[in-house]
This record gives sequence, structure tokens and C-alpha cells, in this order.
Amino acid sequence: MPGETLLPPLRWDIFCRVIDNFGDLGVCWRLACDLAGRGQVVRLWADDVSALAWMAPQGAPGVEVRTWASPIDMGGITPGEVMLETFGCEIDEGFIAGYARNLRTNGQKCAWINLEYLSAEDFAARCHGLPSPVMSGPGRGLIKYFFYPGFTPGTGGLLREPELMARQARFDRQDWLADLGVAWQGERLVSLFCYEPAGLGALLHSLANDAKPSCLLVTPGRARAAVRAGTASMDLLDPGWNQGSALSVFYLPQLSQHDFDHLLWASDVNFVRGEDSLVRALWAGKPLVWHIYPQHDGVHAHKLEAFLNWLQAPASLRAFHRRWNGLETFAEDAQDAPFKPERWQDCVAQARAKLLSQEDLGTQLLNFIAKLL
Repeated sequence: MPGETLLPPLRWDIFCRVIDNFGDLGVCWRLACDLAGRGQVVRLWADDVSALAWMAPQGAPGVEVRTWASPIDMGGITPGEVMLETFGCEIDEGFIAGYARNLRTNGQKCAWINLEYLSAEDFAARCHGLPSPVMSGPGRGLIKYFFYPGFTPGTGGLLREPELMARQARFDRQDWLADLGVAWQGERLVSLFCYEPAGLGALLHSLANDAKPSCLLVTPGRARAAVRAGTASMDLLDPGWNQGSALSVFYLPQLSQHDFDHLLWASDVNFVRGEDSLVRALWAGKPLVWHIYPQHDGVHAHKLEAFLNWLQAPASLRAFHRRWNGLETFAEDAQDAPFKPERWQDCVAQARAKLLSQEDLGTQLLNFIAKLL
């Protein structure tokens, strides 16, 4: 594809620790599949691979999944040319020692990459690509390189498979909804993938009393539990229409990553959380609301504000985000942070166009490795 350096097939070891909600694993699996689709040979190490049973039930050609139990039994294991450490996880010293031995003894060309979390903050561009000499342990004397995903030129970009836009263009909304069991009758479709957002009650109330009918498509887990609690207090039927209400609720099964993309493409508005679903919602090009992962020191508020600034979000979208994430105190009247997705479409469409004009993360990562080796 344009801008991509031709890189011979290399062996990659991608390491992932599942911290919470399988978001890290979701990013790593998409990356592994993207690289394998470009001719690379990938071994994905994760300390909990159970979610892949529903996230990627068919697996992927060129991707080998290994359960990461520390310490790694190195019997029969030869580290590949690329060691990719995701989100600050610490790779076992025994594996690093094998990697260093290949480099120093066998003359194997190697690259050690630390893939960081996604952020729209300025430091992402400032720190992207910087070397970090390893000062201790079996990797002492080697160099690790920081790779920062991001939304702007100068960062590592966002994950986007070469065929993603073509797959989206072929998508048939009506057929997919019918296969899922959603009896869609033209109402507004709102997907919900969240934790326990502060603004959920106000959203449910707003949708239930709106002049436009809506169907809330709720993902399993924490989103489902939060909605069940909220709808019970409002006496909404589960599922189906409540008499006099403009809101219906449909509880989704576990969706594979491909079908999660389909959910975002089918919906008119997407509520997402974490990193992977935010990126996929941007590619969907629909109005979106991000439930950012809350951190005890409050830095998530700055991260959200940086994203909204990059998005050039209108005032109503900024207010809704702050209410949704519990970052401001609002009056009980939902009109102080109105749900007005029709006002949010333009900024998301413009952001998507900007992102499509930039090189994706897979392309940039391959180019970066090519320069190192």
C-alpha cells in the first residue's frame, strides 16, 4: 500500500498483560492480525487469552497465540526479530536474555519496541520514536524504542487494516441486524459499550422521552448491568417497547471483533469506551461519545479534553462528554448537556477524513522497523 516500505517477513513476539476488560488484548489481537495480513509471522503472548474465544473464534492465519505464564519456559523457543512490549508490560528476563543472545552471538538483526497507550496529548508526538537505552538486566546495553499511537502526523497513527474501508462499504445494515435478531423498523440505533457512566440515567430518560424513537443496542458485561439497573428504576420493559416510551432496549450477545465493527457501522450513534472501540468508532464515522477509563489521579480528564480539542468538538458534544464521564456537576435537567447527535456528525466526519489521509499504525510500524534493521 502507499507509503509502506517492503519489509521481508519477520518473526514478531507481541507481549500483552490483560489489565482490565480485555481492551489491551483487543488492541494486541488487531495489531497481530494486521501484521500477519501484511506478510509478517506473529506470536502473541498474553497472560489471559480466554476472551479470544469470542473475540476471534476463527483465529487468524499467521498468528500463533501463546499463554504467557511467568517465567516463560524457553525450551524450544527462539525469540523473533521483533520484540514488541505493549502498554508497559514487563517481558520475562529469560525471554529478553534469549533475544539479546541472538543479537550479540548470532548476529541476528533485532528490534525492541514499546507500544504505548493512545493519547491526543502533545507528548505523544514529542516522545514518538525516541530510543531508551536499557541500563540493567539481561538486556543491558540494548535499545528499546517508544512507539506512540496518535491522531496527528508525527505520531504512530491508528490501527487500520488495508481492507477496512472496503469491508465497511460492502456492509449491509439491514441483513446484519436481521441475522442478529433486531427487528429494526427505522428507529434511531444507539450502541452502548461503557463502564458505569455518570450520565447514563440522563441519557435513558432523554431517549425515553424523545420525539424520535430509539433502540439501545447494549453490549454484554458492565454496560448491560448498568442499563438493567437504570431501566428497572424507570420501569422500562426488558427487552421491547414500554407503553408511552420512545426507547426500546436490545441486549446483544458477545460479539467478535468483526461483528463489533458491524455494530458500530449499523448504529446511528456509538457510545464507546477505552482505546480499541474509540478507534473503531472513528473509522465508523458516526457521532460518538467516549467513556474514558477513569484513573484515580484524574489524568483521564486531561486526556479526554485533549481528544475533544483534536476532534474540534462542538460545545454540546463537550458538555455531553463531561456529563457522561462525571467530570462536571450538572442540574437534573438533561438539557444542560443535551443529547444532540445530529450536531456532532460533521466534526466526526471531518476527523475521519483527516485520519484517512494519514498513514495507519501498521504501515508506520513496518516502516519504523525497516529503518532500524
